[in-house]
Amino acid sequence: MDKLPARSTDDLPFSRRDFLRLTALLTGAAALPKLARAANPDDPVRIGYLPITDASPLLVAHARKLFEEQGLEAEAPKLFRSWAQIVEAFMSGQVNVVHLLSPMTVWARYGSGFPAKVVAWNHMSGSALTVAPGIQGIKDLGGKKVAVPFWYSIHNVVLQHLLRENGLAAVTKRVDSLKPNEVALTIMAPPDMGPALANGAIAGFIVAEPFNAAAETNGIGRVLRFTGDVWREHACCVVTMHERDLKDRPEWSQKVVNAVVNAQHWLKDNRKEGAQILSKDAPGKYTPFPPAVLERVLVPNAERTAQYVREGAIRHPEWKDERIEYQPYPFPSYTEQLVKLLKGTQVEGDNKFLASLDPAFVARDLVDDRFVKKSIAALGGLKAFGLPEKFTRTETLVA
Repeated sequence: MDKLPARSTDDLPFSRRDFLRLTALLTGAAALPKLARAANPDDPVRIGYLPITDASPLLVAHARKLFEEQGLEAEAPKLFRSWAQIVEAFMSGQVNVVHLLSPMTVWARYGSGFPAKVVAWNHMSGSALTVAPGIQGIKDLGGKKVAVPFWYSIHNVVLQHLLRENGLAAVTKRVDSLKPNEVALTIMAPPDMGPALANGAIAGFIVAEPFNAAAETNGIGRVLRFTGDVWREHACCVVTMHERDLKDRPEWSQKVVNAVVNAQHWLKDNRKEGAQILSKDAPGKYTPFPPAVLERVLVPNAERTAQYVREGAIRHPEWKDERIEYQPYPFPSYTEQLVKLLKGTQVEGDNKFLASLDPAFVARDLVDDRFVKKSIAALGGLKAFGLPEKFTRTETLVA
């Protein structure tokens, strides 16, 4: 079996301390003047990423020299160990193309006035709720503790939706005892989730891949539900850039988005090679995971899918969705639905800014889809990604 990657207590994303640090960064007035600095027209592409499959298009674009194909200079992607680190680097101009959790972009732009824009989706689905062997259904989580990677994450949003639909209440504050209908949510770094599940400290965790796949291959837990089987083809991480770059360097920005979209298109039909590129054994050493774990996420497997259907991890096989999918267009209906759900999602910290947000306004203001539409058109349209030729869709959210 492949071992879970070893790390120090400060490695990799999403700790409670990280959330507090990021809150301070996004609400600290001292940080805001940095945002006013004009972009240098000669700045190369500087990618900031966390070592999860959410970053795949950015990393593949670098590995396959797709930025250079667009006539751009690109530095080696910079790996960060926390969301606080990547946001701080983004704010200060150390990096200029990043992937961020989609709910985090809402918090950043409207909770703190951080001038970031979503220019494309990085991927769809790619997350799961993994539980201890004794947990047979969502209702079995009552009275127990579940780990989430971050308050402003699609994982927290989907989990709380599932809990509500099953008559359970999420508790975000520390409590001495839980009622049978309460589920305590705790922020935890993904590399800690598997060991915490194995020693009984938590009953389950919901997180991005490949941590669910790693837990499976290590016999620590099993997937109870895939998030993409709850909210069909949802975005998780999104490609985020400075608003000033989009305004001051539109040609450069277009080429950046072209490269990312081209990487997604390549990934659709080259899953196994993509897993090799992302693995710890590849020259880029982009992630600490072996190819087998990454292939479990990226490469479709009909036999394994059938097993997930039998076990209930997949309840909608008629959707014919993959464990992780690559499609770049940021559908407005998703952003609108996300804002609506965030209003009813419990988080720690001050979230009063959500109350006044108009979902339709956020879909227009947070997202700049000018560039990605041109990139998609250059590939022949949405049909190149197996989608109908329209930039609208209906969101499907079930229990």
